[in-house]
Formats: sequence, C-alpha cells, structure tokens
Amino acid sequence: MKRRDFLKASSPLIALPLVLGGFPIRALGRARALDPLWQLLSASDRVLVLIQLNGGNDGINTVVPLDQLSAYNQLRPQIALPESKLLRITDEAALHPAMSNIQRMFADGMVAIVQGVAYPNTNLSHFRSTDIWMTASDYDQYLSTGWMGRYLDTLYPNYPTGYPNDNAPDPPAVQIGAVMALALQGPLASMGLALQDPQTFYDIINGTKNSVSSGIPDTQPGHELAYLRQVEISSQQYSNSIKAAADKAQNKATYPSNNTLADQLKIVARLIAGGLQSRVYVVSIGGFDTHASQVDTTDTTQGTHATLLGRLSDAVAAFFDDLRQLGIQDRVVAMTFSEFGRRVASNASNGTDHGTAAPMFVFGTQVVPGIRGTNPSLTDLDSNGNLKMQYDFRQVYSSILAQWYGADNQTLRQVMLKDFSTIPIIRTSTTSVSDERLSADSGLRIAPNPVAPAQMVRIWFSLSAPSHVEIEFHDVNGRSLGRTDVGYLPAGPQEQSLRTPQSSSGMLTCTVRAGAQILRGTVLVQ
Repeated sequence: MKRRDFLKASSPLIALPLVLGGFPIRALGRARALDPLWQLLSASDRVLVLIQLNGGNDGINTVVPLDQLSAYNQLRPQIALPESKLLRITDEAALHPAMSNIQRMFADGMVAIVQGVAYPNTNLSHFRSTDIWMTASDYDQYLSTGWMGRYLDTLYPNYPTGYPNDNAPDPPAVQIGAVMALALQGPLASMGLALQDPQTFYDIINGTKNSVSSGIPDTQPGHELAYLRQVEISSQQYSNSIKAAADKAQNKATYPSNNTLADQLKIVARLIAGGLQSRVYVVSIGGFDTHASQVDTTDTTQGTHATLLGRLSDAVAAFFDDLRQLGIQDRVVAMTFSEFGRRVASNASNGTDHGTAAPMFVFGTQVVPGIRGTNPSLTDLDSNGNLKMQYDFRQVYSSILAQWYGADNQTLRQVMLKDFSTIPIIRTSTTSVSDERLSADSGLRIAPNPVAPAQMVRIWFSLSAPSHVEIEFHDVNGRSLGRTDVGYLPAGPQEQSLRTPQSSSGMLTCTVRAGAQILRGTVLVQ
C-alpha cells in the first residue's frame, strides 16, 4: 500500500478527540518545512472561529426584511414575527427579537452580514449540502478534502510526518466536538488526534494519578479498556500543549449557563488567551431543522428558533466580551455557516421546510461592519419557489482567506478550485502569517479621516512589485461607489490623491488592487 493510501485508510483510527471542558477536541498538525515561519508567529497572529448552525437556519426570521413586511406576513402567517418586537439594525433590516446582544454588537461596528448566501443548484439534503459547504465543491462535484484542510495544507504540507516538534508544539486547527468536520480534512488524513473520554481530560488537567484505570472494572474487558485508554494518552501528541495553554489563562467574562455553544466558545477563548497558536477553531450548535414548532403558537417571538438564536447571540457576545477583557479581541474573527436556509412560506406545522439562501454573520473588531447585499426578495423567487442567491458561499470563504489570512490569488485558486470574486468583509488584509508582500510596511493609510463627501484624500501604501493599480470605494453594504484606474506603478512606497464619492456617507472601504496584492483601509465620510 502506498504511504498516502495508508494514511488515508488509517486516519479514522488516529482521529480521536481530546476532551476539554466536557467537549471532545480535535487537532491538526503541521510540517517541518514551515518551521522558520512558525518561529515568527506571535500573539498578534489571527484566529478564525467557524460556528456551524446545524440543520439549516431560517434566515428570513433571522434577518427580517422590513421593506417587505406585507409579503412576509402573508407568506408566513403562522410564524411571522410582530414588527413591534423586531430589533432594527438598518432602515430595511431587523434581527429576531432574541438577538439583542448581536444587535448591540452591530451598533458597535462588530458585525458584518452577508445576505442571500447559497450555491447554484442547492441540494436540499442535510448530508449532501453539508458536504458541499465543508468541501467548497460544486453541487455535482464530490471531494474528499475540505476547504480549510486544503488551505492549511498549503502552509503545512505532508502531515502527519514529524508532528509535533520543538518548533511546532501546537495544532494549527482545533475542533470542539465529537465528529471531525470535513472542512478540516487534508489530502492525507483528517489530521485529528484525540482523547475521547471526558474524564480522561479532567484527569490530565488535574494531574490525577489513576487516570488510566479510573472508573474501569477489574475484569478482563476492563483491562483491555485500560490498555486502549493508555494508547490514547500516549498517542495524544498535543495534549501537553493544550493543557499548558489551558493552565495559563482563565476566562474573565460571564458566560450564559445551559448554552452548549457558550461552553465551547469559553474553551476557545481560554486556549487563545493561553497562547495556543492554533489558527482555526470549529464549534457548532444544532437544532435548526425547524420543520415543526419553530415558534410558540401563542407568541411567535418564542419557541425553538428563538431559543437557538438567543443562545447564538448570547454566546457570541460573551465570547467577544471575554476576548476584550483578555486583550485579544483584535486577533479573532468568527463566522457562522449553515447547510441551507428555509423556504419562504411557512408550513402547516408552524415551521419551515428546506430552502436555499440565508445570511452569514461575521463577527469581530476587524470586520467591515454593515450588510453586504440587499434583502432577498420574498416574491421574485427561483424556478423552485426558493430565494435567489446573491453570493456564493465560496466568495465568503475566499474573502476570509484573502483578507484575514492574506492568501494570494494563486493560493485561493488552489484551495477554492476556481476563481471567486471577494466581498469587503475584513478591514485589512495584513496579517503576521502572510509573506513580505503584505508586510507591516504595506499598510494603507488615508488622510484626512474623517472627511467630507467629494473631498480630496491622500492615500499611502507600498507595492511589493511593479503592478497595475486600481483603487475602489465600497459602502457598508459592499456596493461599489467608484473605481479609479491609477495605471502602472513601480514597487515601493506610493502616494495617491483621490476624491471621496460624491453622495455617500458613513464608513467606506478603500481597496487598492495591485496584481496579487490587495490592501484595504477605511475612511469615515460625514
């Protein structure tokens, strides 16, 4: 058997979760070839937290279209939310009444919402559509690797050989949960190692001497189970580094009780603050398959969906409050995803059936706040009577990889398997794990700032190579407000003078595109 085939075949046997705070944790390793880069990583490095909403979230009751309330109430008479209880975030959009904490974060400029996210020919099977979102495949394409696994493989090739080592003691990615997400699957293996039993983790953290035999009967099957536990402990390559990170930090915020998502994010915050140099965390919350009893029959602001969105809102708010108190809030961005949305019309069971497009949320101090796209039309539907797509989910993935991690066009094409246009989601694409073309010297500065409409501003940036340059402004909804073709410029420091858009106000994004180099900054127009 070839080495690659052997690793793929054996990966289920070594993909065992480490348990932290009652949750199994899975880890990815990295290659020696990146040791020099790994040594440069510091507390300024960026972290992405993926929040999976299992079951297919009803996006229409999550972000309610205020400009279509008549159609909304007519199409969803059993589950429509009363206008007086909606949480307005713009003149045209409101959040579910249970999402008050996310409404506050939106007002604080910490939330970006991408409307109408789906993919062409949406598959309405939970399993198949989840695979598509995890692998970033076309609807008729079947892949064995995940989008994030492919990206990490560009940084850490040839896993699992030589991991961990003195220069790379920590896993690049961590999943909290019992089932390894396909999104983290690399070319060779799922790259997960585990301690499956919750008590085993507590024994390791607390230094209990009898951790292997704790709770195991003194019988032949018990002896065999003890042996398997010992194998798990000895094979857990990252338990020491995860324990060390957990021991170095304590949570400072108060997290809501009876909230499994909050429990998971609490662990994530502790590990990041403790110095674990993982780049990606995956957490999840289930129950969004609301075919029946989505709302309480006597009060549509209550019920299953309200409970889930309330838990999401409260957990995310507590997490970012914790990050703020720990002094690491600028290092973390979190993003929600779900396998599909729900149908426009409610069903006879006070619920909704499988649909297509839904909004995605991106949280953090470094997001370009506001709404990308427009409210989905509730009456101009596709041929199957579902919401039309505005953005392909792979555009969001590409935007995160490019703007948060500094991935270049070649890497994006390799990871996403084709070209996808990006959306302004993150304020700047500079990150400490990027190469010299996005070094600290290449940041974009704008002055004066704030500025009046149609006023001249000066823009400073640096080019890593001679390039054809374009400069474009976008509003908070991602709409282009004008593009300027600057022409061909040499490498090195640059200064350009442009007028801000004539009739726009608020926080605008200024994007400089120069070949593979993309720089972004913000300017307040008032």
